[in-house]
Amino acid sequence: MKLLVDAQLPVRLAELLGDMGHDVIHTSSLPLGNRTPDSVISSFADGERRIVITKDQDFVDGHLLAESPAKLLLVSTGNIQNDDLLALFVVTEQSIAKAFEQADFVEINRDTITTH
Repeated sequence: MKLLVDAQLPVRLAELLGDMGHDVIHTSSLPLGNRTPDSVISSFADGERRIVITKDQDFVDGHLLAESPAKLLLVSTGNIQNDDLLALFVVTEQSIAKAFEQADFVEINRDTITTH
């Protein structure tokens, strides 16, 4: 998968997903870094056909109203330790990939993966 990890998620998540074989960019590596506006992140992700991974509800609104970003993974875990977040992605990475075969909007929490 081609992924773009948003600012409120750790760079370590991008590194982990890269180690799993995915093409991953973290917003910190964009020209404006973690201050990159959501609209620019969405446009960039859409242009490169990347899935935006975020905790930010604004991306959900953009996806539902304007279909941008075109593909979205919403992390709905609430406050979670970084190590627990990484462990969650290790366990669910294959299921997330399969979910995107059927949907453009996927949500993950501590217990379930939901396609929208």
